Amino acid sequence: MNSPIVKFIAKALGFFAIWYLIYDLWLLPAGELDRWISLNIVMVGGGILEAFGFDVYAFGRVIGIVEYPGIEIVDGCNGVAAIGLFLGFIFAYPGDWRNKLSFSLFGVSLIYVVNLLRIITLTITQAYYPSLFDFMHDYSTTTIFYLFIFLLWMIWVNFNDSAISETE
Repeated sequence: MNSPIVKFIAKALGFFAIWYLIYDLWLLPAGELDRWISLNIVMVGGGILEAFGFDVYAFGRVIGIVEYPGIEIVDGCNGVAAIGLFLGFIFAYPGDWRNKLSFSLFGVSLIYVVNLLRIITLTITQAYYPSLFDFMHDYSTTTIFYLFIFLLWMIWVNFNDSAISETE
């Protein structure tokens, strides 16, 4: 039972359990982290849409294009849970803590940007292609988002494995 795969799975499950306990019992009920990130996504997403010439409205967690229904950035769509998933993969995998920390900051930043692009895409879809919104929200943008997180993890594994083999 000392196989690296078993150790990785055990560490990942332990991290996820701790993350979801902290998130579900403390961060989510407090609401400040989710609220801050959701409001930030609305503000930044609105700014980007306006820079591309869209007439945007935003109030609270809702962002939309004027004259069309908007979308609400709820806790499950702001990327916090996905970031926890990503960090679990990174910290469960063997490697130097400094490299883990740097790649985690890099990865979290990219996940934020990809989620922001996802929200912008969904805002445009809701306005101009509302019949596609449910499909885009439930399948395509969500799939792309999680595939991106998996790709980041694969980059980490390859980078980390090459760093480990260079030191051996």
